[in-house]
Amino acid sequence: MSLPPEKASELKQIIHQQLVKMDVHGRIREVLAETIREELAPEHQQLSTEDLIKALRQRGIVDEVMKELKFVTDVNDKERTSAPPKPSTHFVNREPPVLKKTNIDPTRRYLYLQVLGGKAFLEHLQEPEPLPGQICSTFTLCLHFRNQRFRSKPVPCACEPDFHDGFLLEVHKDDLGDGSKMVDATTMLSISDPVHMVLIKTDTFGETTLVASYFLEWRSVLAAENGVTNVAVELLGVGTESKVSVGVLNIRLEMYPQLNKMLSPEITKTQFSLERQKTAEKERLFLVYAKQWWREYLQIRPTHNIRLVKIFAQDENGINHPVCSYIRPLRAGRLLDTPRQAARFVSVMGYERAPVIGGGGGKQEQWCTLLAFLCRNKGDCEDHANLLCSLLLGYGLEAFVCVGTKAKGVPHTWVMTCGTDGTITFWESLTGHRYVHRPISPDDPPLAEQPKPLYPYRTIGCVFNHQKFLGNCQPSDAVEVCVFDLQDESKWKPMSGEAIKSVCSPGTISSVPPFPPLCASTIDAAITSNEIELQLRILVSEHRKDLGLSTVWDDQLSYLLSPALAAYELERTTSISAGNEEFQDAVRRAVPDGHTFKGFPIHFVYRNARRAFATCLRSPFCEEIICCRGDQVRLAVRVRVFTYPESACAVWIMFACKYRSVL
Repeated sequence: MSLPPEKASELKQIIHQQLVKMDVHGRIREVLAETIREELAPEHQQLSTEDLIKALRQRGIVDEVMKELKFVTDVNDKERTSAPPKPSTHFVNREPPVLKKTNIDPTRRYLYLQVLGGKAFLEHLQEPEPLPGQICSTFTLCLHFRNQRFRSKPVPCACEPDFHDGFLLEVHKDDLGDGSKMVDATTMLSISDPVHMVLIKTDTFGETTLVASYFLEWRSVLAAENGVTNVAVELLGVGTESKVSVGVLNIRLEMYPQLNKMLSPEITKTQFSLERQKTAEKERLFLVYAKQWWREYLQIRPTHNIRLVKIFAQDENGINHPVCSYIRPLRAGRLLDTPRQAARFVSVMGYERAPVIGGGGGKQEQWCTLLAFLCRNKGDCEDHANLLCSLLLGYGLEAFVCVGTKAKGVPHTWVMTCGTDGTITFWESLTGHRYVHRPISPDDPPLAEQPKPLYPYRTIGCVFNHQKFLGNCQPSDAVEVCVFDLQDESKWKPMSGEAIKSVCSPGTISSVPPFPPLCASTIDAAITSNEIELQLRILVSEHRKDLGLSTVWDDQLSYLLSPALAAYELERTTSISAGNEEFQDAVRRAVPDGHTFKGFPIHFVYRNARRAFATCLRSPFCEEIICCRGDQVRLAVRVRVFTYPESACAVWIMFACKYRSVL
């Protein structure tokens, strides 16, 4: 393989730096003198290149040089990702690390980020040291940088958590258009993308909490002596605690290979200052424009001031961003095949309203950045709607996020797509349901038949995506009479596309982080299904034993429930029902004459068997099956876990029983 001259010279420079660093030249001279002295006769003072290389190999110098030119990774880490996932909260002494050499591309520039422990996590000051094998709460650090994502090993929650992880971040990805060229310090200084770090806490029940979200400015390393710098990063809380320190992480940054020429600290400080000024000026101009737009909107009709027109929203750090910046066309690669499958994926991400300290019933506003939402694996309705809208835009649909209310005036967001034929479809991001909108005409005669809306939405104040923002200026904001002709400025007041582009366009210097790529699921569906099913069998048997009832399981009947669970998930994803005839026929054959069959399917988005069982018992139909009394009672349970990206999953459980009917 031939290299271009400039690459060859860069590669030679890297190797030369490494040889000088290891003082290889001095060691070669020693070996040369030793070899001449020991192995050659006095009359033959000629030494070939082959003889010298052989001597260097024998003394292990060649191996040492090659080892220094490679990075080392832990094979156990790779095995952990490919092996069946164990609960991250179990700490057992695993095998000592087996180190494997990993070649890195010497023509690319890397940032090696090491997390060398934490301190001052005062909330965990009183936590005792976990015993080996004991279940405990853990911290996990998630990183995103220029389309690359990383996750640390979980560590027990403590005042000084024992983080010891290294992440190799490629600085120059191909998206800059010249991905094959080694970047210098000046080019890297223009790369304004921060390293986004999200700290997640997982409790003993597997519930996740967002602890902190931090944007690390890594470019200080470009002016550091020897290309290495140590940073103490103070993490602040999220939401209502966004001004409170939660702890400090010790981070070491190192450029690899080392830069030939370092920048002066004055240059980096000036660059950061210019970027901040440019961002602040863009945001100031947009704010001036937004105020003017709002004044014009209120002049159309005074009652507009009570409509839900949302121009700015706060992220998890309490910072305001234009709502359009939370949307960006997002492609799922090969992880999701259809828009409806994307809607199903978003719906199985957990739903949880942002926590509020104290009473009052007020809703705490918190629109999470995408990385925080994905790593936590749950969020509010706005997070779901933003992700679904971004995915639908990635599939080439004209999608918008709608801001309005549901029944009883509860604020809500959902997604809308506009078909080329004018069809308006609403997508509920929390359930995956789709509704076609047919507006009611208020001018029709009273006896004219009007379509009955099936959707739960009552009012709509505005719609937006990454390029457009439109305020509803129709006489009524009721969804059922709303006309979604977005080109008609008498019905929808638009914002300037240029103004939105100035603060929301990807690639521009702004305070909005780039979107991370989606990650494939790490859950093994078959193993997880078996584990939950086994736990449920034990729980059912114990529950019946407490009632003085024996339990006999029918494995064949349990297996026959599988097609029904697969059909339920297919229906949720595609809205198509299939396979019901075969399932009913199989059950009729499995249940003898004079016997009764009862079945109860239920759906969850978590994998906690005990929690699922407690929920099932609250249903009188399910309790009737689990606590069934009679002659020749046979019980069955089947669990089917359907995995989606980001380790989201749909868990279907079906309890069933058959027994002899006694009149």
